[in-house]
Amino acid sequence: MQKTIKYTIFKTKWGYFGLAATDNGLLRTCLPLANRKKVESQLLQNFPGSQYESGLFKNAQRLITAYFEGVRVDFGDIPVVLDGLGLFAKRALTICRGVKFGQTVSYGQLAKITGKPGAARAVGGVMAENPLPLIIPCHRVIRADGRLGGFSASGGVNLKKRLLKLEGQL
Repeated sequence: MQKTIKYTIFKTKWGYFGLAATDNGLLRTCLPLANRKKVESQLLQNFPGSQYESGLFKNAQRLITAYFEGVRVDFGDIPVVLDGLGLFAKRALTICRGVKFGQTVSYGQLAKITGKPGAARAVGGVMAENPLPLIIPCHRVIRADGRLGGFSASGGVNLKKRLLKLEGQL
C-alpha cells in the first residue's frame, strides 16, 4: 500500500525551506532557496501527486526556522524514513545524524565509525545523496585536512561554509 506523501514549504531567514514526509517521518528536505517554486520542484522531484499541508511536522518547522536565526537546535527527535537506501548508506547517515551543532567529523572518521575504515570516498558519496540535509547534518562532514570538501546542495560549498559559520565552526 502506497503511503500518502505530504509536503510543506515555509519561509526561514535564509529563504524557503521544504519538507516532504509520510506519517512515519521525513523523507526529504530542501535547503533554503530564494525561489519557492524551485524548492517545490527540487523537493517533489520523485514524489508526484504529493499533497500540500502547511502544518506538516510543525515542530520541525519551528526548529528549522530557529536554526536559521542562529539558535542552537537539535533535530535528533524528528523522525526520519531512510527506506530504499543500502545498509552502508543508512548506517553512515544515522551516524552523521549524531554529529551535534558546532561539531565536525571527517569523511574518514565517519567511515571508521561505520566499520569501514577505508571507505572515506564512499561516505562522501552517501553524504552527496543525503535526502535530508540539515536534519542529517552532512554539512558537518569535512575533509581530514580540515578543508570543507564538497557539498551537493544548491549553493554548493558556499552554502556549506555559511552553515558551518552559523554554527561557529568557521
